[in-house]
Amino acid sequence: MDKVKLMDRMDTKFTFSFDNLALILQKVKPFYKVLNINETLISRYQTLYYDTADLYLYNRHHAGQLNRYKVRHRTYVESNLGFLEVKFKNNKGRTLKQRINKMEAQNTWDGDSEEFLKLKTPFDPKTLVPILWINYNRLTLVNKINAERLTIDLNLEFKKDGKDQVFHNLVIAEVKQEGKYPSPFLQIMKEMHIREGSISKYCMGVALSIPNVKFNNFKSTLLTLKKIINI
Repeated sequence: MDKVKLMDRMDTKFTFSFDNLALILQKVKPFYKVLNINETLISRYQTLYYDTADLYLYNRHHAGQLNRYKVRHRTYVESNLGFLEVKFKNNKGRTLKQRINKMEAQNTWDGDSEEFLKLKTPFDPKTLVPILWINYNRLTLVNKINAERLTIDLNLEFKKDGKDQVFHNLVIAEVKQEGKYPSPFLQIMKEMHIREGSISKYCMGVALSIPNVKFNNFKSTLLTLKKIINI
């Protein structure tokens, strides 16, 4: 895992039905190793996303702008680790992630968290407030030969204002590479006629959890996802 942290990378996403997962795992087995943490193969991730009160970060993504940011706190439950993270998607399609150790998610900023956000984002940290919890279970695979990580996310859950939405039938898979290279998983997706493409978890969560937000540019993707999850 140390060799495939890939904090500067290219991401390729897919969404498909849980019904396809067993066959896909069978097909990828010869090419990947699975991450094992204390005899646990599927790990729990709990993530709190931050945005401005008027959802500037969401709206910038909705408008198709590149050079955009995500700010979040992520807890890796089985590893007992927590990080405050900033993700930056540049205009060349690369994702750069930077983070600091921070076990607990914060509602307000001070100390090293505030300094980190001032240094790594163009925003006043005081304008960034908690918006949405996004939790899921993750299976992490590592290519046996190349610097490639494959994550498979299950049981996606959105939590907002005391309301929970859980999508048991949806699988989100993401290939993370230094560049877009030939990949066994990408070839398997092509053979199974599963097309690349996905809305971000944060944008999906906001669109489905917060009334009266703009989502026209996500409408076709949301319709595809709703067909998968049967809502």
